[in-house]
Amino acid sequence: MSGRDDKKIGFLVSGRGSNMAAVLEEIAAGRLKAEARVAISDNPEAPALALASGRGLPAVTIERKNFPRRQEFEEALVRVLKEHGVGLVVLAGFMRLLGPTLLSAFPGRIINIHPSLLPAFPGLEAQRQALEYGVKIAGCTVHYVNEVMDGGRIIAQAAVPVEPDDTAESLGARILTQEHRLLALAIAGL
Repeated sequence: MSGRDDKKIGFLVSGRGSNMAAVLEEIAAGRLKAEARVAISDNPEAPALALASGRGLPAVTIERKNFPRRQEFEEALVRVLKEHGVGLVVLAGFMRLLGPTLLSAFPGRIINIHPSLLPAFPGLEAQRQALEYGVKIAGCTVHYVNEVMDGGRIIAQAAVPVEPDDTAESLGARILTQEHRLLALAIAGL
């Protein structure tokens, strides 16, 4: 990536927005040279929307159910991202697969954070998958987004040891701490 708009960030979120909040904190503290432009959620009840609004970031809801086809939904996402001058799209808990419309609008400029050491344990409930498999080291990955779920080229990873008494929740909490750190570092390195 190169150019002035590369670090003008548009967040796609579906939930609480803790990864987005961590990036916003790094920007506000001056440790991350980037500019947050908009937060978009497919979930009108997402706490991330209130979090974004509370920090002065435009918060937009675009619900998938309002569009007959995924292409139309993605066209709406692209329109809002471009209206806000976004150069880098950051998926921070966005719970939808992206299709060709969005991917082609931001080629090589969409990244995601996932709570496993990819390529292991893609998809949902990665921490539970890791515990069931019996791994001794778990972690998180920032990767470029492509057509394959959690299948894009890896940008950065952080390891988290699995404790003998871990539950999916306790492991997830420790991984989340690393996600907050790693996402901002990965953005800084782009």
